[in-house]
Amino acid sequence: MKVWGRIRKDNKTVAECVVEIPEKDAESVLNWVEPVGEVCGKLDLSRPIILDKHVNDLLKFSHTHFKRSDFMESVKFDRLEIELF
Repeated sequence: MKVWGRIRKDNKTVAECVVEIPEKDAESVLNWVEPVGEVCGKLDLSRPIILDKHVNDLLKFSHTHFKRSDFMESVKFDRLEIELF
């Protein structure tokens, strides 16, 4: 499965990356910290706080987003979007 991360500011994509993880589907991922952390590492970001809402969105819709308030450090973008494909 592949995980696509996009940084959005003013409704425009300012950076993006794709990482591949060994799991075949979202239900088989036991811990979302590693895939999200890998995307953040490639985008030079700190890891956001992953809430149950984020995990549920990934499982139901294969998509979630993290707002500025989900990061412990200040960020200069509106949101980080994560999509599975």
